Amino acid sequence: MACWMDKGEMQSKSWLLPDGIDELLPEQAAILEQLRGELLDSYAAWGYQLVVPPFVEYLDSLLTGTGKDLEHQTFQLIDQLSGRQLGVRADMTPQVARIDAHQLQHEAPTRLCYIGSVLRTRPDGFSASRSPMQIGAELYGHAGVESDCEVLNLMMETLQIAGLNEVYLDLGHVGIFRALAKQAGLEKHQESSLFEALQRKAKPEIAELVSKFDVPADSADMLNTLADLNGGPEVLDAAREALSKAPQEVLEAIDYLQKLGDLLAAQVPHVPVHYDLAELRAYRFHTGVVFAAFIPGQGNEVARGGRYDDVGEKFGRARPATGFSADLKTLMNLGSREALATPAAILAPADIDEALEKKVRELRASGRVVIRELPGQLGNPSESGVSEKLEKSEQGWTVVPLD
Repeated sequence: MACWMDKGEMQSKSWLLPDGIDELLPEQAAILEQLRGELLDSYAAWGYQLVVPPFVEYLDSLLTGTGKDLEHQTFQLIDQLSGRQLGVRADMTPQVARIDAHQLQHEAPTRLCYIGSVLRTRPDGFSASRSPMQIGAELYGHAGVESDCEVLNLMMETLQIAGLNEVYLDLGHVGIFRALAKQAGLEKHQESSLFEALQRKAKPEIAELVSKFDVPADSADMLNTLADLNGGPEVLDAAREALSKAPQEVLEAIDYLQKLGDLLAAQVPHVPVHYDLAELRAYRFHTGVVFAAFIPGQGNEVARGGRYDDVGEKFGRARPATGFSADLKTLMNLGSREALATPAAILAPADIDEALEKKVRELRASGRVVIRELPGQLGNPSESGVSEKLEKSEQGWTVVPLD
């Protein structure tokens, strides 16, 4: 049955925003802008150069190397000029990879950073918002643990600048599960089902799936034990023992996590590190180490990232890559930053006077806020933050307290 609303009902709903779409009022916007500037200044000091990718791209370019996860998060439309399918970006990381591979084509390591709004079909990870302001940094052209550590350090500095305290890190490596699944001979749909169960640490379901897949006994034992391999540094020794019959790349991945953890302990010793060998965040996109930052009281991560080597291959140039991203609005909301003090404004009359115009220009050039009075305006000027006004005297136009 059709549902009809009268004109009054429609008008009463017209101010509502779609679920997961938000906006910022002046005070919030000012805090966000200050945080944005401080973070970009910090990234520049580390050698990361700002890039500004487009909000909309051809869909095949936008989804290159990302797997189905991002495809389901991407709003799609048809370009009226070319007839080709477009996508509204849901993640800026693939765009920055395209810029590195196709536009810049450097041989040396390239450090890029970005900030901009993204749009998603449904909320994902950081918050309930479908329109996060994504900020992040990527390092291309180096395949060692040192570049992962640099990106992690920059991520920690990001959270510190935002005012987030008691941060702890979660480290994993997607190569471990990938190699075990290959050794077990899992088909694509089997690997996907087991991946979903591991994400939820659903041990009975994991055991049931492994049994149903009829994999070799050694492989079954190792796949079943993955969900238990999480905790402090001692987990890595336990993993070496539990996964001793795994392919060599599994043991190399464990060693990689050990090296990364040792580097982090030397550079950010105050940050607790938690290892999770069943952590498969962005499994279809990442190729190596994955990481996320958490704070107490928040179930979702506040920043995340990892290694995604060779993503630029589809753009004609494969390069090692590692990076992180966060939602700037989430960082602002969770951080302990003070609201900016609103500068007192000066009210200038609507007079046409050359000396007045000169005085207004001088005041604005000196950093003062000057608001022009509009003929017939309603309300009290103090609602606009006005506390003083320009008044004409024998000495010319001077600033005096508002009556």
